[in-house]
Amino acid sequence: MKIVEMKIPVREVFDGYADTAEMGVRGYGGRLNIRPAFQREFVYNAKQRAAVVNTVRHGFPLNVMYWVRNAEGGFEMLDGQQRTLSICQYVNGDYSIDHRGFGNLTEEERAQILDYPLTVYVCEGTERERLDWFEVVNTAGEQLNAQERRNAQYTGRWLYEAKRYFSRTGCAAAALADKYMTGTPIRQDLLETALEWIADRDGCDLLDYMAAHQHDANADDLRQYFESVIAWVKTTFPVVRSKLMKGLPWGLYFNKHGGRSINPRKLEARIAQLLRDDEDVNDITNQRGIYEYLLDGDERHLSIRAFSPKMAQTAYARQKGICPVCGKHFAIEDMQADHIKPWSKGGRTVAENCQMLCKADNLKKGAMQTQCWSIWT
Repeated sequence: MKIVEMKIPVREVFDGYADTAEMGVRGYGGRLNIRPAFQREFVYNAKQRAAVVNTVRHGFPLNVMYWVRNAEGGFEMLDGQQRTLSICQYVNGDYSIDHRGFGNLTEEERAQILDYPLTVYVCEGTERERLDWFEVVNTAGEQLNAQERRNAQYTGRWLYEAKRYFSRTGCAAAALADKYMTGTPIRQDLLETALEWIADRDGCDLLDYMAAHQHDANADDLRQYFESVIAWVKTTFPVVRSKLMKGLPWGLYFNKHGGRSINPRKLEARIAQLLRDDEDVNDITNQRGIYEYLLDGDERHLSIRAFSPKMAQTAYARQKGICPVCGKHFAIEDMQADHIKPWSKGGRTVAENCQMLCKADNLKKGAMQTQCWSIWT
């Protein structure tokens, strides 16, 4: 890769500055793409961007920036977007520092900013070299996360459309699923989650999905799938409990159970029963697991409070080691503590409700209970 050092005044970088949704962010007379497809949106906070501007105002050295020359003779920002935007937005009058915007400065103060020379390394090389270097040089400041590194690898129209839906402040995906998902759009959290879900649907790896769709004309498949997931969640679980529901892997649940017919009223009644707060101690130690438990019947999702060793030993002594199902005698280590009145029917994890079953009979009982109670229509 060929690298040339240049000193470029702020006024030249700001020349032609424009930030539009469709065309991205441009500068340097329109020749510099400040935010290419592989770059994140602006993430600096007020304190960070003020530090950049104050560095320029005082004439202190600012870290080196990296541009790459593209095939058309223009440039793309390889590293330095956050610093460049901090400066350009201030000069553009988008924000002020200590109640003084760029327009409030004296002519001398404005000239000092506009004449400040930015140190830029301009690189020329193959696309692969550019993207490899992009990951290397982004090792300070706002660190790249895994999805941002993937974006650098699979640029194109598909990624642009996907980021427009999932990765912008106030994006459609965030508005649709704010009660069910966690994360920040501009740090690619929603995009990463949606990609994990759809890759699971297709039985492939997230990177495989991105590679297969990199050159698609749009991201309709991903968008429509995501909207189907959220619509299914809203229909299946109409009562929103954000504390329990937010951040669950809804797409994975949809992939497994979305094609089955569920009775939402019966499902909600069961959820309310499991969450009831009465005088008995609630045996569920993982209430967030209720949703997955009701979909597949696996009680392990609930982390149910287990019978204590003392309860098990008392029940074993009372039964004299005899399994009440098969009538055979077993050593205590070959038996398991079980709820006499099934936990799923309100049985508590207390000594009076404890019995010891041999492992085989306990396994059979658990399977039968899962089949007997169903939310499926």
